Amino acid sequence: MPLRYTLLPLLLPATLVGLLVAMLGTPGAAVPVALITLAGSLMALGLSRGALQRQLDRLARSTRGRAEGSGGSAPDPDRLEEVASLEGAIDTLHTRLSARNTELNQESRTLSAVLDSMAEGIWVTDAEGTVVRHNDALRNILQTGAPIVGQRPLAVLRDDQLHDAVMRGCLEGASTHLELELEGLFPRTLSVRVTPLGRDLPGSAAVFHDVTELRRLEKVRQDFVANVSHELRTPITAIRGYAETLQGGALGDAQVAPRMVEIIHRQSERLSELVEDLLELSRLESQQVSLNLTDVPLAEAAARAADTVRPKAEGKGQVVSLHVPAGLVAVGDPRAVEQVLLNLLDNAVKYTPAGGRVDVDGACEDGRCVVRVRDTGVGIEPRHLSRIFERFYRVDKGRSRDMGGTGLGLSIVKHLLQAMDGEVKVESQPNEGSTFTIFLPQAAPARSATG
Repeated sequence: MPLRYTLLPLLLPATLVGLLVAMLGTPGAAVPVALITLAGSLMALGLSRGALQRQLDRLARSTRGRAEGSGGSAPDPDRLEEVASLEGAIDTLHTRLSARNTELNQESRTLSAVLDSMAEGIWVTDAEGTVVRHNDALRNILQTGAPIVGQRPLAVLRDDQLHDAVMRGCLEGASTHLELELEGLFPRTLSVRVTPLGRDLPGSAAVFHDVTELRRLEKVRQDFVANVSHELRTPITAIRGYAETLQGGALGDAQVAPRMVEIIHRQSERLSELVEDLLELSRLESQQVSLNLTDVPLAEAAARAADTVRPKAEGKGQVVSLHVPAGLVAVGDPRAVEQVLLNLLDNAVKYTPAGGRVDVDGACEDGRCVVRVRDTGVGIEPRHLSRIFERFYRVDKGRSRDMGGTGLGLSIVKHLLQAMDGEVKVESQPNEGSTFTIFLPQAAPARSATG
């Protein structure tokens, strides 16, 4: 405080008192009286400054307490009016700041909740490209337990394209879309969108979306279209070729024409089987097939399937032997169970050389019905076993097509069993035959007795 603001209040009363005493005719007493007045003013000023200082200190402590969240002290009834006015202004400011702080905290919590609830991974970087914030999903997508905040893109993912995209977003305000192929135990494909923050905010944001399954399904679709096209082309080409030959004059040849018509008929049947299998598989995969789950005597189902393939087996000198107990009853759809056994028996007969045998055994194991279809056929190499239930997958493509298979039978078996809460497994060795094992829920004993 400037010196004049202190001296004037002190000297002015003493000067006025001195002048007043001198005017009243006692000039000699003017100086002592003025000094006494000055001393009184000094004492009053000291007392008032002390009281003011104490009230200001108390106000400062109360304000700090409010800022730290411990609350202020009780109001002093003897506080000066100026101090009371100042304290009221501070209270008003504190109330407004508290309300604003509550709003900001709520907005921050809402933003964090929204980010953490997203399936996509998100990170935000500062102007230098350093990650300052991310959501929970990002750590799962990147499959990392290392710290992400405070790291540069290259330290999180060793990918130059991502680093360059982040720096372009930070420095040039450019948006970039890219796909990253992450190697490792579980390879993944990530679609990443990097954009500047905008609104005069420095830095960038990157959104990570795991498209591994989407790319896999796209590959499956492409392979499916290619396989279907190839499978359809073979019978169609044969039908068209022989039909054109007949139109070209072979229709009048009594020896050639019947053979060509027979080939056309056989290829048309193959084409019809392929279309039917495709429709059946499509219905199964889309869960449009309504199965009627009931008690199914497996001995009867196996016998009906065996009767269907036995003429083909006998034509190759094969023996089809059934060893399924009459009391083995599963829970399933009768038509679906018979179709599963028919597909497995047909494959066994098809890939077993002349003079071989096919055995069907049934038993109850661990509370489930188990049926094994064993053959003495050509067998399957171990590298193919994990894929033989895929659509159109063939161990020997040329041999399978020559035998008239559609490449969908085992895939249909797998989907039918899954729809009945069952499963299928395979064991095989080249030149030693194969064993396909199906598992189905066992019917309750009381229901089995009546069945």
